[in-house]
Amino acid sequence: MGRPGHSGAMDVLSRPLADRTLFALAEGYAWLPNRMRESRDHVVRTRLLGRPAVAVRGPGAVRFFYDEGHVRRHDALPEPVVGTLFGHGAVHTLDGAWHRARKELFLPLLDTDHVTGLVDEVTAAWDEAVRDWRERSRTAPVVLFDEASVVLTRGVCRWAGIPLAAGEAEPLARDLVAMVDGFATAGPRHWRARRARGRQEERFARLVREVRSGEVEAAGDRVLGRVSRHRDGSGGVLEPGTAAVELLNVIRPTVAVSWFLAFTAHALELRPESRKRLRTGDAAYATAFAHEVRRFYPFAPFLGGRAVTDLTWRGEPIPAGGLVVLDVYGQNHDEELWGDPYTFRPERFIERPAGRDELIPQGGGDPWAGHRCPGENLTVGLLEALAIRLASLGYSVPAQDLTIPLRRVPTRPRSGFAVTEVRGPAGRPTAG
Repeated sequence: MGRPGHSGAMDVLSRPLADRTLFALAEGYAWLPNRMRESRDHVVRTRLLGRPAVAVRGPGAVRFFYDEGHVRRHDALPEPVVGTLFGHGAVHTLDGAWHRARKELFLPLLDTDHVTGLVDEVTAAWDEAVRDWRERSRTAPVVLFDEASVVLTRGVCRWAGIPLAAGEAEPLARDLVAMVDGFATAGPRHWRARRARGRQEERFARLVREVRSGEVEAAGDRVLGRVSRHRDGSGGVLEPGTAAVELLNVIRPTVAVSWFLAFTAHALELRPESRKRLRTGDAAYATAFAHEVRRFYPFAPFLGGRAVTDLTWRGEPIPAGGLVVLDVYGQNHDEELWGDPYTFRPERFIERPAGRDELIPQGGGDPWAGHRCPGENLTVGLLEALAIRLASLGYSVPAQDLTIPLRRVPTRPRSGFAVTEVRGPAGRPTAG
């Protein structure tokens, strides 16, 4: 299984498969899981972006997908995704030694001290914002998705050592949200994302030049200092534009936690018993709750790469250069792995911790050596802390549209989860 082979692989190139790119865009998260239900052995043969593609699912498929001898990410990501979500020249587009050298920027973010530092900055920004929400929510609804994006922007910039002048957090948050919101569409959201990326890459490239010239101080242990002084595989410092891309690839995914915060509010509304347990400060339950939010709610529908050579997966030939697609949403809702995948049940992660290649909302494989998101620990840490704070916060939920459309990628509750009459928290516990 997964061994390179040539028998029959080239024949796939000549088989008359219709391109399904438009169907994938139209059906959103349901497209690939629906095809998987019609397939044998969790394998779907199709055509995407004009190329033959084989879609796979399961822990073994995750290991196959993240093996650099099988699949490469370099030149595999569609330009609309690179031009909005990741940025040209980003670590996500690299492989091999270049990828490992660039990833040295991000691996320190995995250690406990860095996670704790980011959580402390964001929770401090949250507590400051709550005081403002109390006043504003008396006369108008406060939209948690929008407010969380500003809180996360303030917190991550403080943690990263990125200076923010008064009034800069809100427009930066809007641009960071736009970059994520527009990566999987060809419409206005996409062009909004491109304009946002252009503005912020220009701004952060200028900031990097100011650090290098001495106009702006940047401590070596902060992200701004690390990125500005990082030396890549060639031994030289990053071009200012590339350094700007990688700065954004630290703060943008942090602000993307706004999606998970809106989902957290949605889950607490559906499962009030979770609110009671989170309020006790049960650290194990907070971690399980964070994992279940990431598993249950939709974020990335699938991931793709290109076959390095002719391959086979469970007898299905994959030609060199063809696409290998990992069914992320389908795997996180696979009955064989989760038993009751469409039930929101955090207790499953207390009963049995998920294996590394089972739960893959932010990709799979080894974060130290492969393409798994090194910010995953940061996401979990932030969700643990903010879920407890949100569960401890008093508020009313007015009538609104809380549906989560599966054809919209990335999706979220349509209303962004609006609240009124914010009050408390009183006597909030802390996880530890």
